[in-house]
Amino acid sequence: MPREKFKTLTEQMFYILLCLRRECRGVDILETVRATTAGRVTIGSGTLYDLLDQFLAEGMIRETRVEGRSRSYLITDKGRELLGREYRRIRCQAADYDRVLREEGAG
Repeated sequence: MPREKFKTLTEQMFYILLCLRRECRGVDILETVRATTAGRVTIGSGTLYDLLDQFLAEGMIRETRVEGRSRSYLITDKGRELLGREYRRIRCQAADYDRVLREEGAG
């Protein structure tokens, strides 16, 4: 059974949307993700532009500026909702992990 599109996000997807809370160009996104994650998460330019196209098609982001080949993007309300949902999902996973470890330690 194929995964439902955007039901969960990959790390790359999560950080792209996180970056786009402020207007960014593709190169800005690549640099910001690398800096934010201390190099733990990297995104290839092909992957980045493929994901940006997918996010645009789904209304998660919008194009804000086009200057020659350079394009700038910004997250939409729909994208913010998806990012928030993913953040809550990750926090629930971390809480489950903590609970299981506490229970193992108590037993």
